[in-house]
Amino acid sequence: MDTGLLIEKLILATLLFVVSLGIAAYSTYFERKLAAWIQDRVGPDRAGPFGILQPIADGVKMFMKEDFTPTAADRWLFILGPGIAMFTALMTSAVVPWGTDVSLFGRTIALQVADVNIGILFIFGIISIGVYGIMIGGWASNNKYSRFGAIRASSQMISYELAMGISAITIIMMSGSLGLNDIVKAQHGMNWNIFYQPVCFIVFFVCALAETNRAPFDLPECESELIGGYHTEYSSMKLGLFLFAEYVGMFVSSAVIAILFFGGYNFPGMDSFSGNTLAILSVVAFFTKIFVLIFIFMWIRWTIPRFRFDQLMHLGWKVLIPLSIINMLLTGIVIAFNEGWIKF
Repeated sequence: MDTGLLIEKLILATLLFVVSLGIAAYSTYFERKLAAWIQDRVGPDRAGPFGILQPIADGVKMFMKEDFTPTAADRWLFILGPGIAMFTALMTSAVVPWGTDVSLFGRTIALQVADVNIGILFIFGIISIGVYGIMIGGWASNNKYSRFGAIRASSQMISYELAMGISAITIIMMSGSLGLNDIVKAQHGMNWNIFYQPVCFIVFFVCALAETNRAPFDLPECESELIGGYHTEYSSMKLGLFLFAEYVGMFVSSAVIAILFFGGYNFPGMDSFSGNTLAILSVVAFFTKIFVLIFIFMWIRWTIPRFRFDQLMHLGWKVLIPLSIINMLLTGIVIAFNEGWIKF
């Protein structure tokens, strides 16, 4: 293997790891500021100018708090749960194309850690493993509230992954590829999928809210019923890993939504640029789309009340799955007609 290519990938992976954690940390700050704005209060304003050092203070607090394990808990599984949740949240970003190629030191560097031809399948595979972190954490705690939260999380994720997967298949049918790079390139020139698949976008976005346990689908950890849900017994950085995994998941989910429906790193007039200028602008465009979607995630959390669990299951199984299947079938018929496979 090319040593230079290996070094490039290691540097890019490290940079992506740092950026993901940084965005996750400051997402907590911006969410608290947004919540304060919506609820007509101040929000964090003591740690640094405008409270911008609050995420750092929270991180220090997490590290300094007592790290205890309940006596009746399964010690090793109790430790493993938050680790799995954080690992799977970070792994999904490895196949995301963050922009066009960059030229540095005479080399052309792809802004993607791993350009695999089954990128979207890889993401769904890793996401499906993430539920084990929550399940293991809830079960190992040996606490009935934690166990209820874990059961809710598993049933919720399984339900909404089906509709999400069917929606992704619809986009794959249109682009003709499982590779995220190919899906992005198929939307070049403002040919974004959101214009052709608005119903698919709505279904996928609602499922993304449920997958990340964000309100109004935060049943696995709702404090009014389950104290803290699956992480009730956790403290210190074990709790921090669960909380960070949620925000990293929201960041990656926003990136995937931007790729599938909003053209990824494509932006209007990009053909007028080239080289590193194009690469920088493509990264800026992509992250702008991600931040707008993160804002919508947060806006929904502080606007819409929590569903009941039976309503959540009803929406997943009886509304979103049938809707996504009908949309996929109609898309298939239109594609077959356009390709000449069906003639009337």
